[in-house]
Amino acid sequence: MFCQLLRKNCNRLLVRKLHSRNGSNSGRPTWSCSVIRLLGGSICAGGIGLIAYYKLDNNNVHMAGSSLNKFSYVSQYMAEPITDRSILNTHRNEMKYRMEELVMKIQHDFCRALEAEESFGKQFVVDRWERKEGGGGITCVLQDGDIFEKAGVNISVVHGNLPKGAVQQMRSRGKQLAEGELPFFAIGVSSVIHPRNPMVPTIHFNYRYFEVTDSKGQKQWWFGGGTDLTPYYLNETDAKHFHKTLKEVCDLYDPSYYPKYKEWCDKYFFIPHRNESRGVGGIFFDDLDAPNADKVFDFVSSCAHSVIPSYLPLVRRHKNDAYGDQQRQWQLLRRGRYVEFNLIYDRGTKFGLHTPGARFESILMSLPLTARWEYMNIPEEGTEEAALTKVLQ
Repeated sequence: MFCQLLRKNCNRLLVRKLHSRNGSNSGRPTWSCSVIRLLGGSICAGGIGLIAYYKLDNNNVHMAGSSLNKFSYVSQYMAEPITDRSILNTHRNEMKYRMEELVMKIQHDFCRALEAEESFGKQFVVDRWERKEGGGGITCVLQDGDIFEKAGVNISVVHGNLPKGAVQQMRSRGKQLAEGELPFFAIGVSSVIHPRNPMVPTIHFNYRYFEVTDSKGQKQWWFGGGTDLTPYYLNETDAKHFHKTLKEVCDLYDPSYYPKYKEWCDKYFFIPHRNESRGVGGIFFDDLDAPNADKVFDFVSSCAHSVIPSYLPLVRRHKNDAYGDQQRQWQLLRRGRYVEFNLIYDRGTKFGLHTPGARFESILMSLPLTARWEYMNIPEEGTEEAALTKVLQ
């Protein structure tokens, strides 16, 4: 009873104080000590390699150059753009540069929204990196927060020649790609949020633009993306709100989008060797190139901007919910399923790992600080854990 009361009201502060005083704990852990042990493990498990990390001053980044330059003062971004500012200004109507500006804005808005939910002022570490083969990215990671155990929001702007593995993957999806060198340009924003409280679901979203140019100068382009939800405990109200938000956005463009992309999401985020879905779905689409680039861009932009209203209400509703060690252990087991999907099946992860000069720290940003695998874990019939398993299977 005493532990539950603390958990419901002010346990986070108490747990952190106890952890800093005592370090590790021996003997049979109490509920509170168990949380301390897990927090300590999370800290030890963390380790994002940072190359160029700096802290933003009052959320602003000041850049050299004229104040009239469109990108000279980018308080609306987490860091300087990857593409040179003179190119962005000169070619601002080109789709790839419009997409770069969009993903930077989405990254900034989502990071700041998540930071606002933290109780003790935890902020994202901003890591701007460059790729010698062409391009780079901005990786933002918040680790061991009070509300978010690990939150990653990454953008990448990479270009060069398509590696063979990526060419084969695209041809398997029906892309008619010529032989020889294939210059490409890829821009995207991706995020995975692993909350501390098991009653708060995990969200993933990814929105991207890709173009390839063959030796004759012929260009192929397409958009892809989606947003999906992975709860640890079923909550019908949460699921309805999440899907309703996505449907409203899709319906603005085409009433057929939501049912089509929802079904695509259910098929994509499926773990064959477990014979279960990763979560409760959302929307997913790829190779989208019709009716035209401007209209598809508008649709993608609207979907990306819907992430905050689809997810933040769920965080606020449950971030202070009471939970115990049983719920925490179940959360870690379900995270294990998340890891399995990302490392074995996720197409974006595969593309990244096949790309020369890929930054593996950023590719693996989606993995949680802690996860768990148990041999033959089967939830007891009639429990909330069994209810989730039944829905996912």
